[in-house]
Amino acid sequence: MSPSRRSEQGPGQPGVLGGEQVEGHHAVAELLRCGRRRIREVWLGAGARGPAVDEIERLAARSGARVVRKADPILANAAATSAPQGVIAWASPVRAVALDAVLSKADPFLVCLDGVTDPGNFGSVLRSALCAGVDGVVIGRHRSAALTPAAVKAAAGAVEHLPIAAVGGIPSALQTISRAGTWVIGMDGDGPEDLWSSRALDGSVALVMGAEGQGLSPLVRRRCDALVRIPQTSALGSMNVAAAAAVACFEVARRRREGAGAAR
Repeated sequence: MSPSRRSEQGPGQPGVLGGEQVEGHHAVAELLRCGRRRIREVWLGAGARGPAVDEIERLAARSGARVVRKADPILANAAATSAPQGVIAWASPVRAVALDAVLSKADPFLVCLDGVTDPGNFGSVLRSALCAGVDGVVIGRHRSAALTPAAVKAAAGAVEHLPIAAVGGIPSALQTISRAGTWVIGMDGDGPEDLWSSRALDGSVALVMGAEGQGLSPLVRRRCDALVRIPQTSALGSMNVAAAAAVACFEVARRRREGAGAAR
């Protein structure tokens, strides 16, 4: 029986987002390196070798995590992703933070996900958000992908660092964010403002990304202070939500760096 069967808490409990099963070199190494979650066990495939695996073994030894070598077919059978890279770890779950916590930063930079349900996209957004300097991600409790092993692997360690607030509804959360003085900017392929020229992305900002396919819901769209599009030269209708989030996050990050430089 894999350690995931002995999980102390399930993702259905209040404040628990999931993420107990962690697969892949980057995600497991960051889990061990960060040390914020209790690690039950790390499995390495019998054939798993190389610098990345050596680093995981060093980090596990330093953290006191138990490492077990398993036959490759046994590890593959326990895996929940198609490419665990010969390593699986089991840890205590990731816990959500309060919305007030992600709004407490000076000039917060947030990403809000309106019904993003694909785990791979969810994880990729988390990874890009962390790399761009986002202070926190806001998701709905009932209309969002969970932190499944696929999402955690795609996040490549971002779940260990990036605060995630789970709210009862994204529209009401956007009202709270707006009242706190943060601009709520919906990313929309038909938005009237251009990402490169819009001044709405300067200062404190919450980027709102819509669901795969349908985009922003009508109520969320109405709660946004501005709707901004990413200019495209292709005949394709729209960008993947994870790619769009990366482009928008790094544009905000660029402006914030320029603003900080000008203020010196």
